[in-house]
Amino acid sequence: MGVDRRDFLKIAGFGALVGLGGKAIEILAPGELEASTENIPLTKGKRWSMVIDIRKCLEKQEKDGCKECIIACHREHNVPDWGNPKHEVKWVWQDSYEHVFPGQPNEYIEDGIRHKPVIMMCNHCVNPPCVRVCPTQATFKREEDGIVSMDMHRCIGCRFCMAACPYGSRSFNWGNPRKAPKDLNPDFPTNRTYPERSMGVVEKCNFCVELVTKGELPACVQACDKIKVHALNFGDLADPESNVRKLLRKRYSIRRKPELGTEPNIFYII
Repeated sequence: MGVDRRDFLKIAGFGALVGLGGKAIEILAPGELEASTENIPLTKGKRWSMVIDIRKCLEKQEKDGCKECIIACHREHNVPDWGNPKHEVKWVWQDSYEHVFPGQPNEYIEDGIRHKPVIMMCNHCVNPPCVRVCPTQATFKREEDGIVSMDMHRCIGCRFCMAACPYGSRSFNWGNPRKAPKDLNPDFPTNRTYPERSMGVVEKCNFCVELVTKGELPACVQACDKIKVHALNFGDLADPESNVRKLLRKRYSIRRKPELGTEPNIFYII
């Protein structure tokens, strides 16, 4: 039995009022809620993570205003630019150090970091609150490698995940994202059933799962390496000898809002 978006939201709202909770979702057809990963090739990584060297990134930005990682990500995923900050679709973006790490105030922090833009993306948390609240399992955590992925064609646009994410890592599409970029990447999204993604749904950074499953680095990391900055480091946190583990052993690192217990898989070394 099919249920359109408007009917679903009515049922979900009614269920919340009468205390039915998850039972309101049971009207959907059996078997339609499982997050399908059957055809996704397994990679060697068990817990993909990224370590971002803030100093290297800032030095390059101050030199020539570098945003190569953002450009590469948006090009890979056809991320639209609507020209309105209120409708911004964020996969990789920047904000000031104070806003990125509000729980770690330090009035004596050096000027090289104070008020400077820091790169952000989805944290691909070990305990992702967005997964828990998604009523259709459009957002799910891949058991094989820990990537918090999305099936944008399951998304009904309820925006529960946006409310649950404490990092502001999710964006709502107000227009058709396939019409926004000038030069489209025809390989994204790689879904034969749904060749185009829809307006009115939520999306976010997917750790370039479409590249990682082919044994390639995320687009942002490739771009950073291409210009020889190497501020973005991607690797398997479960491997004690991986590049990310070696960096974390050598350098002091911080994470965004660690007190929340989500355990972000994005680390920043300073």
